[in-house]
This record gives sequence, C-alpha cells and structure tokens, in this order.
Amino acid sequence: MSIWTRIIEAVAALAKGEGLAAIFTRAERPDRSVAFTIAVIALGAKMAKADGHVTRDEVAAFREVFVIPEAEEANAARVFNLARQDVAGFETYARRIRGMFEGEDEVLTDLLEGLFHIAVADGQYHPNEDAFLKAVAENLGLGERIFRGMRARYVPDAPRDPYDVLGVAHDAAMEEIRAAWKQAVRDSHPDRLIARGVPKEAVKLAERRLLAVNEAWEEISRARVA
Repeated sequence: MSIWTRIIEAVAALAKGEGLAAIFTRAERPDRSVAFTIAVIALGAKMAKADGHVTRDEVAAFREVFVIPEAEEANAARVFNLARQDVAGFETYARRIRGMFEGEDEVLTDLLEGLFHIAVADGQYHPNEDAFLKAVAENLGLGERIFRGMRARYVPDAPRDPYDVLGVAHDAAMEEIRAAWKQAVRDSHPDRLIARGVPKEAVKLAERRLLAVNEAWEEISRARVA
C-alpha cells in the first residue's frame, strides 16, 4: 500500500467538519510516515499563505522531497487544499506535531528542513516566510540555534555560522565539536531518517544537510588550527 493511499485513508477517517489537524491527535501512535508527510503538506500550505502565493518552483520543490505518482496527484492536492482551508492556525499544527513526536527532535528538525527546502525553491526568501519558519521552529520546541543553522544552510545571503550548523557553542572544546559533527553525520544517514519515520521519498533532504555539516566541520577545523 502506497503512502498516498494511507494518507487518503487517514483523511477519509476524519469526521464531517473536522479539520486536518485532528489527524495528529486521533491516534496515540499514528502511522509516522503518513503523519510526517501530512505535516509537511499542511505546514507548507500554511506557509504558502504567509508569502501570499504558491509558485511552480515551490510545487516542484515539494515533488523533489516527496515523489508523487501521477495517479496520486489529485490526492496530494486534496490534502494541500484541506490544510489551506482549515481554520486551525499553523501554531496548532506545529504544537500537535510536537506532541506526537515528543522527545524526538531529529524528526522535528527533518520537518523544518523540508519547509526550508520549499521556501527557497523559487529563489526568494520572503520576510513573511522567515517569520513563519521561526515561529514554526518555536512551536516545535526547536531552539534558536537550530533555526539559525538551518537558515544559514538554505538562504544564500543569511549569516552563516558553522558553530550553529553543528549546534555547538563557540567556546566548545574540539572534542565536543568533533562529537557533534560525527553525530550529525550519523543522523543524516538515509537509514536513520527512515527509522525515525521520514518517508523514503524524503531522504533527499539528508544530502544537503550532510554537505553542510561537513563544510562546517572543515571550516571550524581550519580556524582552530590557524
């Protein structure tokens, strides 16, 4: 059974008049891949409202993260429109997703990364998108450093701090920085992403992350040796 079939089954189970956000509290442990995909669609739809429009590039970016078979395009569009029409604000979605993946910051970071990927796909990073993503990060319970590090990786003209990318303090010992780098590399492995509920269709997110963490490690290493 494809992930899109499972998504539509979850949507079909909603009571009449019930919003899409209810999926995240309907079951104690709903299908993680389905929940993750719906979360990206739902928050992506809310983000589209933040900058006022949805570009073809943003749609294409979503398709890079999630492979949508032609036969399932109508189902994906249905979920997107349900999220866009839902009266629940993005804060509600983010908090419910946080509750579902409580204590699993890696999954929440994966989710935020997918949204960044979509936000910059059209070559622009709107101030409203920045405010939206910062608020999403806060509601997901992710720290300011994670948000800054991700923005540095995705937004070309954003301030880039390699310490933020690795999630360590500027005065951290080299051993701590090396350990953080190795952990980031392990967390970026496709098998790790799939194991924590990221659909196999979305593991492409790890490629960009791995490149960024390796560059950060190299930059810090050069600066510490100099």
